[in-house]
Amino acid sequence: MTKVKVRKRLEEERTRLEGVRDGILREGEEADEGGELSSVDQNPGDLGSETFEHEKNLSLLEQVSDELLQIEAAFQRLEQGTYGTCQACGRPIAAERLEALPASRFCVDDQAKAERELGLPGMRA
Repeated sequence: MTKVKVRKRLEEERTRLEGVRDGILREGEEADEGGELSSVDQNPGDLGSETFEHEKNLSLLEQVSDELLQIEAAFQRLEQGTYGTCQACGRPIAAERLEALPASRFCVDDQAKAERELGLPGMRA
């Protein structure tokens, strides 16, 4: 991929993630506006559901914010000329992987190794 195409792909991903982030924030604002002023007469099950949704949204927001930071780091690597090179072994990262996960820092093998070492299956970087 050319530098122009990489930049375009990173910008697309950043725009997508910003949209997800904005949707989560909007959903949280709407939940706050629609909530009852007092929890005294609210069903405990409803309170539990609201708490669960709030915690889920906070977790998603944290994940999206982290992915946005990874996109910014990928822009920096692009400017430094290291984009597309595995930070662990120095080999090129497959074009297919960069298309699917444009902020990838590691090749598939080193990503899998890092996930095994951390004991966190499914982590992306």
